[in-house]
Amino acid sequence: MSMQKLVLFLGLLFVGLLQAQEQFVVYFDSGKFETNPKETQRLQQWMQTHKEVKILAIQGYTDEDGSSGYNDTLSRKRVDFVYQQVQGKIATRADYKAHSFGENFTQSKNKAENRRATILFIQPKDFARENEILGIKPAEPEKPAEPEIIEEEAMHFPENASLEEKIQLARVGTLIRLRDINFYQNTFAVMPTSKNAVDELVNVLYKNPKLHIEIQGHICCVSKDYKNLSLDRARQIKRILVSEGIASERITVKGFGVSKPKFTIPEKSEEEAAQNRRVEILITQK
Repeated sequence: MSMQKLVLFLGLLFVGLLQAQEQFVVYFDSGKFETNPKETQRLQQWMQTHKEVKILAIQGYTDEDGSSGYNDTLSRKRVDFVYQQVQGKIATRADYKAHSFGENFTQSKNKAENRRATILFIQPKDFARENEILGIKPAEPEKPAEPEIIEEEAMHFPENASLEEKIQLARVGTLIRLRDINFYQNTFAVMPTSKNAVDELVNVLYKNPKLHIEIQGHICCVSKDYKNLSLDRARQIKRILVSEGIASERITVKGFGVSKPKFTIPEKSEEEAAQNRRVEILITQK
């Protein structure tokens, strides 16, 4: 572990343990890494009365007598000795940490206080807060990969194929235009002539209960979707589907405004405008 990561971990550990307020210190004679009879008894008594706790880390220290290399080794041996005593008797965290500081810490004027190993632990009441105490944030859930978008034209559906036939042939990520869905000008109100197309979509969703879709709205003829009309139109189609008994969680919506035109704006004809002014579904699950 790099020094920077070690300092960060210890900082989090100390902050957490200030909240938990749980530690036990074992002292050693000068130059020794095994406890004397008195400290052995103290450690055994602590273990008897703390069978249910969980050890997070053990930290070893020495006084300043001897070389730095000698003290580093001695502090590590003190940690190892204490761990051998508690191993199999007291639960330890899965990623239990052993830290040997040697003489590299703020020394007490009383040398006897520097020759120690500190057990850091939590009580059963804090087990549920273990990561919180250590300052460990839960991992962010992985977002599902966005499906590769397949334009309807690339699927080469049979001429005059119905929506149901297209759905059967399509893969996740396929975009399919909903034909004959029209709105009153500058509103999200669906025109009565759209009923057959909407009913067809409802029937397809009923027949394919695993099918999830994203309804995508597009508009034409202007430089910007100032009123967010494309999203409102997609939402209106969703409202109709949900009112017909389709589960809301199967349907998401997006409005793209004029950001994905089939033809350059301003359009040269009503036919081009009609292609840009469209509602599509993206198959997100099948």
